[in-house]
Amino acid sequence: MTPVVLAAPEDSWPRRAAEVAAGLRAALGPLALRVEHIGSTAIPGMAAKPVYDLQVSVADLDAAAAAFDPPLARLGFTRRPYEHDHVPAGRTDFPDAWRKRYWNRGGAEPVNLHVRLAGSPNERLALLFRDWFRAHPAAVPAYGAFKTALADAVDDADTYTDVKDPVVDLVVVAAEEWASTTGWSASPASPAPARPAPASPA
Repeated sequence: MTPVVLAAPEDSWPRRAAEVAAGLRAALGPLALRVEHIGSTAIPGMAAKPVYDLQVSVADLDAAAAAFDPPLARLGFTRRPYEHDHVPAGRTDFPDAWRKRYWNRGGAEPVNLHVRLAGSPNERLALLFRDWFRAHPAAVPAYGAFKTALADAVDDADTYTDVKDPVVDLVVVAAEEWASTTGWSASPASPAPARPAPASPA
């Protein structure tokens, strides 16, 4: 069993993740349509496992996986047999819409690399989850406290993930409402507003 150890947020996480992302863009070439820092280390002030989660968006999962294996191996990544994401409760998407390919790398600065189809619901959800928390900093301490209490209460990473997923589903409900209200888009050409604009005075 692998225990979950959370760390206090560090200001260096976004900068270091950006450097890793730049290296991945150079190594993976044009099949990597987009490389984004996601997950808790991408959210200011969030307690997190000290692991950078990065998302690569691609047009074809199988072609990308075959092309990415050699350069990622040279960078110290190993492909893992996790090829489907958790589907949030209440979603009626066909399960294959939540496919992905996954590599990770250990060492002093571990990295989880999630490769997902551009435009897929799981690609979008990773960005929405990150951006909702960035736009709602008051929610960050509560979610961080939940994760810390959960990590203290369970003794392995699989149980931690299984218990955390329904709470993520609750966050997603609020995040989807925010996306609808603000016009948030997962497209890099359409950055999200930080908050709904205040009403103009009458």
